[in-house]
Amino acid sequence: MARTKKKKSALPKIILVTIVLLAAIVGFLAFGPNTTRDKYIFVHTGSTYDKLIEELKDEGVITSTFTFNILANVAQLPSHIKPGRYQVKRFMSNYELVKMLRQGRQTEVKLVLNKYRLKRDLAHFMGTNLEIDSTELLTKLNDPTFCAQYNLDTNTILALFIPNSYEFYWNTNIENVLKKISKNYQHYWSEERKQKAQKLGLKPEEVITVASIIEEETNSSEDKPNIASVYLNRLKKGMKLQADPTVKYAVGDFNIRRIGGAMLGNQSPYNTYQHQGLPPGPICTPSPATIDAVLDAPQTKYIFFCAAPDLKGGSVFAATDAEHLKNARAYQKALNERGIH
Repeated sequence: MARTKKKKSALPKIILVTIVLLAAIVGFLAFGPNTTRDKYIFVHTGSTYDKLIEELKDEGVITSTFTFNILANVAQLPSHIKPGRYQVKRFMSNYELVKMLRQGRQTEVKLVLNKYRLKRDLAHFMGTNLEIDSTELLTKLNDPTFCAQYNLDTNTILALFIPNSYEFYWNTNIENVLKKISKNYQHYWSEERKQKAQKLGLKPEEVITVASIIEEETNSSEDKPNIASVYLNRLKKGMKLQADPTVKYAVGDFNIRRIGGAMLGNQSPYNTYQHQGLPPGPICTPSPATIDAVLDAPQTKYIFFCAAPDLKGGSVFAATDAEHLKNARAYQKALNERGIH
């Protein structure tokens, strides 16, 4: 009697195909591209997973919220939200995005501090680029006790902010931001620079105050050392600085082209036409090069300077009243001829 062949079951093959399909789906969910464009996203301190999803959707960063949610929940991202500024790149996979957010691998902010005249403008700039509250920062900069920890006061605290490039994590708190800025200040004020300041009879913050006036006087790197010598000579002789930028600062109008009249009588302590010596603090944050121009100022007999009559931004210098009067008349004539008031 012939034996009947047993029919092979198709079940193993179905299981194998199912496993392969599931693996492909999981692979696609995890490693398939799901971001649409390059974009920074910001996760605020105390934020929730729902707010993160809302931002990803509102900014049009991800193609599929559904697939992102699946992997995010597997990785327990909803209970491990880390604040920060994250750089999303186009065609990132869910795996890459979730891993970056889960591990808190944020991209640092490059903060470039330039010239700021007022504390409120500086605070606004920092609050715009970092998570810190600009109002809270301004309150601290106006707090004598807070400023004292940097050996400065509420008038001189601006000296701490020497223009430079700084890198911070976006969610760095105010104390740590200022700690890093203070470290740069201390690094700048090397023993050599401190000794130069001492020879001038000035404290570091006073050197910065002189430099701040020069920063506002001219953009000419060539003229800055001689302008510094003028102000240093005036300080030594006990003369009033009579610096036009301090009048603009006292009046609160930085667009004035021609100083004179009632504005010279402004009684603000920052008006060096009215008050002898330095103003209470810097009138802007001067560049390191301008600070060095003060520290390395040449020995001159100049006690006057005014803008050159060609109005190209240069200055002319004088050691006597007569010479200065001649220079000033030439400058005033140039202004009148151009109708500048």
